[in-house]
Amino acid sequence: MAHQKITVCLKTQRRFGQRTIGHSGRLAGLCLAVAAGCVSVLLPVAAAQPGGDRARQAAGWEPLFDGTTLGGWKPTAFGGEGEVTVEEGAIRIAMGSDLTGITWSKPFPRQHYEIALEAQRVDGTDFFCGLTFPVGEHPCSLIVGGWGGGVVGLSSVDGLDAANNDTTQFRGFKNGRWYAIAVRVTPDRIQCFIDDEKLVDQSLNDRRLSIRDELIPSKPLGIATYATTARIQKLRWRMLDVPAAAPPKKAVR
Repeated sequence: MAHQKITVCLKTQRRFGQRTIGHSGRLAGLCLAVAAGCVSVLLPVAAAQPGGDRARQAAGWEPLFDGTTLGGWKPTAFGGEGEVTVEEGAIRIAMGSDLTGITWSKPFPRQHYEIALEAQRVDGTDFFCGLTFPVGEHPCSLIVGGWGGGVVGLSSVDGLDAANNDTTQFRGFKNGRWYAIAVRVTPDRIQCFIDDEKLVDQSLNDRRLSIRDELIPSKPLGIATYATTARIQKLRWRMLDVPAAAPPKKAVR
């Protein structure tokens, strides 16, 4: 296997997908030579990855689904739910009476993050992606294809659900077609995208967030469908940069 030589500072900090190298750190299989306060490292050159995977990793994306098992996802106990299975690299959420879904059982951030997935309505006429997610200490849901198949919006803002608040949008969704869905959460804003089009840009100043009672079992992070069979794939998330605090202003003399 070929090797590549790099030099890194001893004070390298840890980031997602990287490992810290310090004065006492040991990395198996690496050849270290210490000189002038830095470390020269011979790293094995990994085999080339597909461009899409490499680009996602470079952007800091972490997978939430490996394409083969539910992993940290658990079927949500709504009562009357359909079956949840993994088929052909996707999570299949079968039609229930009325809600079926999955809930994340592992830790997940509450601020400064983005979550993305692809969703497909297989059968039915109502929402095929009800994504419940945390916003600080409060939950919120992005509804895609609700109220007869075409409503997109947040449930709920100031007590008003996705069909009755400022985020309400109407879109046509075709059964059997994949839609790329993403949600970005910061302390002052929620932004939602479908196929890279920004459909929701909700300021959180003086706003009250909540979810409908029937979606409480989806907290803190979950995906649900309403009387609809759906498929979900390419679930992933990443942290967003936290803006640096502004320096204090100098006194005017």
